[in-house]
Amino acid sequence: MTTLPINMRDHWYWRPGWGVGRRFWTWHLTFEEQDDVHRLAAEYRSQLAPLGSRLTLIPDRWLHCTMQGIGFVGETAQADVDAVVAGARDRLAAVPAFDAEIGPATVDEEAVILPLRPGQPVQDVRNAIRTAIGDVLPEVPESADGFFPHMSVAYNAEDGPSAPVVEALSSRKFQAARARITAARLIVIHRDRQMYEWETYASVPLSGHRPSMV
Repeated sequence: MTTLPINMRDHWYWRPGWGVGRRFWTWHLTFEEQDDVHRLAAEYRSQLAPLGSRLTLIPDRWLHCTMQGIGFVGETAQADVDAVVAGARDRLAAVPAFDAEIGPATVDEEAVILPLRPGQPVQDVRNAIRTAIGDVLPEVPESADGFFPHMSVAYNAEDGPSAPVVEALSSRKFQAARARITAARLIVIHRDRQMYEWETYASVPLSGHRPSMV
């Protein structure tokens, strides 16, 4: 495990534009019915649980890999959202479904995160989505650079040193999980209750995978 920060900060401060009741269009990879991913996440939650309120542990339902935002609900035209989805269906149909390894964990300034490897297939999905957005909107939100494919298992819920989190993780060995990535989801997300929660608007399959009914 690689440790980056000496101190961690509370993840749940309000970013610009956010607040209770705000909803956001964004693309994620999610991990429904991924038993091995859920096995590993449960092991990390068990190991981190003694830290109590210091961390917000993420249940299986809300595990995700953040990919690419579009914009806030109410500020992005519905017709544009639907056009992005249509474009993403065309472009992701050329991106193969793939297997990924998840973990082991590392600690960053706000979370306990598990890298997804290899990173390039995840990047290919993001690039296709960004191209679909760029075909519709005058500017693609968020930077193309600095993307790091990962799944968080816990968010830091208060400012403090990283040492207790690092020590909790280093006292046990974890076996990385395997996941099959077959689709990207456009979701409507909020963080009203100090958790990223969402409803799926569209599930777009990758090449070689039968389209979802969602």
